[in-house]
Amino acid sequence: MSTAPATPAPAGTVPAGTATEPRARFGDLLAAEWLKFWSLRSVPWVLGLSAAAIVAANLKSALYTRDHSTPGEGDPASMAQIALYDAFGTASADILMLVADGLGALVIAGEYATGLIRTTLAAVPDRRAVIAAKACVLTAVLFGYGVLTVGLSFGVGQAILSEVGIGQSLTDPAALRYVAAAVLFGPVCALVGLGIGTLVRHGAGAAVATVAVLFFVPSLVTERYRWSADLLHALPLPAWQRLARTTLAGLRPTEYPATVAGAWVTYALWSLASVAVAAVAIHRRDH
Repeated sequence: MSTAPATPAPAGTVPAGTATEPRARFGDLLAAEWLKFWSLRSVPWVLGLSAAAIVAANLKSALYTRDHSTPGEGDPASMAQIALYDAFGTASADILMLVADGLGALVIAGEYATGLIRTTLAAVPDRRAVIAAKACVLTAVLFGYGVLTVGLSFGVGQAILSEVGIGQSLTDPAALRYVAAAVLFGPVCALVGLGIGTLVRHGAGAAVATVAVLFFVPSLVTERYRWSADLLHALPLPAWQRLARTTLAGLRPTEYPATVAGAWVTYALWSLASVAVAAVAIHRRDH
């Protein structure tokens, strides 16, 4: 008895009885990265303690200004600038920068250190989607962190300073710009950490490299020459400093000053470039 030869299944079809895994959606990848981020026990402690330190430092500054200011004394624009600095000063920016870039480097370099990156990429072969998901989680967490810490510092600090007549309102464009720049500074630094962490692939090395780029490089250049001024203005920390200056009174005039629009562009370019570098690096490297 002869049997008819089996006919091959048309291209693109799945033979009957064969189970297939549904393709992971980007929402599922976001959820997985969110869980991995918060599974690190140190993360809540780092965020909580640093937030408390930022708020405490700003409130201490506001109390000092209140106790040493006389109502109606001083130039209104300069006093408004002081009031805003009391909401989020240079020390607060340094703390936020260190926390954000450290977390950005950790989320990718930590996976390389433990070997978890192989499991992640085996489950999700689209490596650029992995970077995009990590970037989204980092941005969301650091944005919320900034809203909480800066918002609390600003609200309580300005309430204290209103006792001497210099408290600022968020409805004022200068104050709104100041708060927005402080809130967005965290996500920018975190994405820079993600990009450098993907390149270095070592936790300690990535953290050191990120601190060097964000913190030490600005101290090596000045606004004295055009080329050095352009380099300085293209760095995230000087960009925050320019956005935080609501008045130029009392500052030494410079031939090559930074602009507010240029500072916002610096924020955007560093964020986009960092994610792009991370995506290219993880796509081209073997693991």
